Amino acid sequence: MAERALPLPVRAAEALPLRARLSFAAGHFQNDACAALWFTYLLLFLHSALGFGHRAAGALLLAGQLADGLCTPLLGYETDRSAGCGRYGRRKSWHLAGTTCVLVSFPFIFNPCLACKENTPQWAAFIYYLPFIIIFQFGWAATQVSHLSLIPELVTSDHEKVELTAFRYAFTVMANITVYGLAWLLLNFQVDQPERIEHLGPQDVPVFRNLSLIVVGLGTVFSLIFHLGTKEKPYPWGSSAQPEESTPLLQKEPSALRPLLIWRDWLWEPAFYQVAVLYMSTRLIVNLSQAYIAMYLTNSLMLPKKYIATIPLVMYVSGFLSSFLMKPVNKWLGRNLTYFVGILVILTFASWVTLVKKMGAEIYGAAVLLGAGSATILVTSLSMTADLIGTNTHSSAFVYGAMSFTDKMANGLAVMAIQNLHPCPSELCCSECASFYHWVMVGVTGGVAVAAIVSLCCIMVWPIHVRYHAACLRGLRGAGPSCPGTESAEGGGRSTSIN
Repeated sequence: MAERALPLPVRAAEALPLRARLSFAAGHFQNDACAALWFTYLLLFLHSALGFGHRAAGALLLAGQLADGLCTPLLGYETDRSAGCGRYGRRKSWHLAGTTCVLVSFPFIFNPCLACKENTPQWAAFIYYLPFIIIFQFGWAATQVSHLSLIPELVTSDHEKVELTAFRYAFTVMANITVYGLAWLLLNFQVDQPERIEHLGPQDVPVFRNLSLIVVGLGTVFSLIFHLGTKEKPYPWGSSAQPEESTPLLQKEPSALRPLLIWRDWLWEPAFYQVAVLYMSTRLIVNLSQAYIAMYLTNSLMLPKKYIATIPLVMYVSGFLSSFLMKPVNKWLGRNLTYFVGILVILTFASWVTLVKKMGAEIYGAAVLLGAGSATILVTSLSMTADLIGTNTHSSAFVYGAMSFTDKMANGLAVMAIQNLHPCPSELCCSECASFYHWVMVGVTGGVAVAAIVSLCCIMVWPIHVRYHAACLRGLRGAGPSCPGTESAEGGGRSTSIN
């Protein structure tokens, strides 16, 4: 971020010590681990372990997505304006509140209903789980927003911000690998017992319960490290804007001669909707494939239950490794072609699944394709969004918030639609289950990929240009309806283009 010129020279701030950087990065471990468990195993746990109906399970996941989508922008607004708890920093106060909410709610989501019996109706169990899911999503959003907002307060230089974000991502990788590694250990420990069977069922409730308890226990330790090792600097109340999850940390001051886009101006920009549709399609591929891969493995391929741990792990590691290639590939091919390459990899996976209905060890090769393709399109779509925003970083929170809200709503509604299409509405699984989840995996990857290609073609035919609609820098040139220096893309003025 560009800094104001000061009348007197100011001594540069000392670099954040390594211990402080590590303690900060540890503050999001619990969120990342819980998110991996939520997206990958929630539907599987509700279906196979608890015997929930398909619509009820989908409704619970939809409720969580709705709560997350609503809480994130509201908490972003509130945490920037609160004064904190006493002398405790305002960011750390919200982080502590969010961590506490996750701690007291998440273990109950992956446990049987405590007050339920065999004859308890399913709607009663649904009501039991609903408040825990809402509390968890509120706490998750509070922890995420407060943790991200600490980055520009702990460090000032662009290099340090990038480095701190890299530390944070390293702990995200560690959290995901930890969850899938623990799931593999717990499932293998069970398989070694002669009375256990190879496929998931009510007997596996202790596996999910123990996994959730271990995840929350480890997350609590890492959160404690964060609170003890991170010192929040004194900060003037209400003096800055709140960054969102994907808000660019390296910001440039827009020229005073160019108008700034406020949130209402984005609604009149066709480019805003072009990128939003592409980002939503990308998130549908990534999140729905993660949500249904376990169901596909157990119901369609009839693989042993240890695969629900090893396959997501392979997907995540392959995506993580492929992300290192994003920078040179984007520089060489450009955004559009890089995204197209990622979509081709996704379509290759979908074709493989379509043609080969029974797979054994070769599923690992398909998982590598899905993980690499998902990482490619996700990273590229986020880069396109950052390019769209350009120097309008003051309104980037609205852009990212709107796209995040749309993606969460689309994912929740898509899961609900898939659950309602299930061919066995009155039983957990029937003879048509295998083909149903087989075509679900084809649809959420190949089908949505076709929609993403259509959106990408629109961007290639009509390149993205941000047009300014008489938006002014208030207080600099008066409050008139238009400003001198306002330019439009049609008139040869400044515009943002993505290629």
